Amino acid sequence: MAFSNYKTIGDVLKAFQVVYTEANFVGEVEFNIPDYFREDLETIMRDGVVDNSEFAICENLIYPVLKEVWKHYRSHFILWSHQSLNYDEKLSGFPEYILARRSPLGKVVFDKPYFILVEAKQDNFEAAWAQCLAEMIAAQRLNAELPIIIFGMTSNGDRWQFGKLDGEVFTRNITFYTIQELDKLFAAVNYVFQQCELQLNNLVAA
Repeated sequence: MAFSNYKTIGDVLKAFQVVYTEANFVGEVEFNIPDYFREDLETIMRDGVVDNSEFAICENLIYPVLKEVWKHYRSHFILWSHQSLNYDEKLSGFPEYILARRSPLGKVVFDKPYFILVEAKQDNFEAAWAQCLAEMIAAQRLNAELPIIIFGMTSNGDRWQFGKLDGEVFTRNITFYTIQELDKLFAAVNYVFQQCELQLNNLVAA
């Protein structure tokens, strides 16, 4: 069953026996946004068509933010776009973006552990979270016995929501972030990347 076949969070919770909670777990780690990024975003939002499709949202609003933060963590991670993720017939598909460990075999190797799953939807956050949570569960199972917290992000380009899967508990962050408050959004995304880096460092040290 493809990730996109899951339409509600409840469907996913019942199918995989995951507990749902809500809490504000996302911290804000200051990020210095380059001037060129602000100028480019202002231009594309003023003069471009940025949200007429999920592809447009990904290309114009989601990927640029993720890429800018990823640059600071690229020695440890690869940010994959629309890469196949398959656990079994119930958990398979193509997440919008996946943050995975940079493989010692080279950047072209899609290597676990997987840390962040990102899903875009024009406005249906219920469907976005259903799909994203299914992807997070697949990543968790593919990571096997590694005790890693999986993070999820869903966005319609303007609003960004965050979640995490820790064991059998999925927590959705109560506060959401918007691209209109760019500094706060970047600080939240940076926090999640930082948490992934800390987990990876702990695995290496173990």
